[in-house]
Amino acid sequence: MVPHKKIHNVGFVATRLQGTDGVSLETAKWSAVLERMGYTCYFFAGMSDWDSHRTTVVPEAFFDHPRIREIQSQCFGTLRRTSQLSGEIHHLRMQLKQALYDFVQQQDIGLIIPENALTIPMNIPLGVAITEFIAETGLPTIAHHHDFYWERQRFLVNCVGDFLSLAFPPYLPSIQHVVINTPADRELSYRTGLSPHVIPNILNFAEPAPGIDEYNADVRRDLGLAEDDIFFLQPTRIVARKGIEHAIEIVNRLKNPRVKLVISHSAGDEGLAYEQRIRSYAEIMNVPLIIKPEIIGTERGTTPDGQKVYTLWDIYPHADLITYPSMYEGFGNAFLEAIYFRKPIVVNRYSIYEVDIEPIGFDVISMNGYVTDDVIQKIQHLFDHPETREQSAEKNYQLASQFFSYEVLAYKLMTIMIHFEGLAEYSTP
Repeated sequence: MVPHKKIHNVGFVATRLQGTDGVSLETAKWSAVLERMGYTCYFFAGMSDWDSHRTTVVPEAFFDHPRIREIQSQCFGTLRRTSQLSGEIHHLRMQLKQALYDFVQQQDIGLIIPENALTIPMNIPLGVAITEFIAETGLPTIAHHHDFYWERQRFLVNCVGDFLSLAFPPYLPSIQHVVINTPADRELSYRTGLSPHVIPNILNFAEPAPGIDEYNADVRRDLGLAEDDIFFLQPTRIVARKGIEHAIEIVNRLKNPRVKLVISHSAGDEGLAYEQRIRSYAEIMNVPLIIKPEIIGTERGTTPDGQKVYTLWDIYPHADLITYPSMYEGFGNAFLEAIYFRKPIVVNRYSIYEVDIEPIGFDVISMNGYVTDDVIQKIQHLFDHPETREQSAEKNYQLASQFFSYEVLAYKLMTIMIHFEGLAEYSTP
């Protein structure tokens, strides 16, 4: 049993806190809610562009650090490891563990929140270091899991099963585990016997979404869209599991030359083969495809040649419909963002959507793995009846406010914090 003690400072631990990846986005939301609840948040990461006064950067904690990358290349795709590899893992583990001790001591941390660092083995020395640190200190911990190694094919053949069993995730009495969807809850319980909390991804629905302002008024022009074009937005990277072929097929079958499809991000670090396939498919289907990731970044600014750089949230207000035909998602941030910006959305019924989102009753256009005539007719109906579109947007916003808001996160986190601090800290006079 973890002794009850008032916690003042919380430390998030991650491989990277930068950009718009899911872990960084959710960490920012969690820290904002915890600050509202009266805690002070600090951060430990291998790479970060966050507040330097509150962030400790240890380069070896980054999953793409040269030494970590070399370790990763030897751990997966083979069944035996060398003694030299074991030695390197343990050497870095000791180094990172000491850095954690220093971080916790310097910032007087009372609870840590590893963000996916005890979930997916992108940095094995870091995961083992965190596990040993928790075992040695008994420090209250909320392990926030986004995606487990057994969900990724590239991790299934490995020579580090002992480390995976030890630290991804660990079974220790001072850890409360949190997953982002119900299937992950079931799978983690089945594999480890752990009973995690389920806390879905969230957005601040109490604060209205930003709209069109003086800065982002030129988005359509800079994307190459005419004012009367119908703007379909695919707000994702170009990776195979996003099912972007379906978005292209939808545009083709609408037979409306004014409909243009914009993909917000490039392929990233997953290679260009799928992007080339998408470009070729769009050409075959005679679909105008716009991919300009150079002008869509994590913050406003300018490109080297003087073009405006917009954030994704500058783009959303201009979109007429969001396409989200993903085959698989850990949860679905883009779905929530479409609801937040009150946009109609076409969504493929990926497994997490079916289990955790669809039963709530959102009014969206859904498909079962492929585009049907019914999907096309429903999209056309939306654009023929704007009043229906507005009613659906309002209904969806209210539902999301009930189930995926900051207030929901605060309530769920308070339940966990009571486990560590005791009920007295939250009692009213």
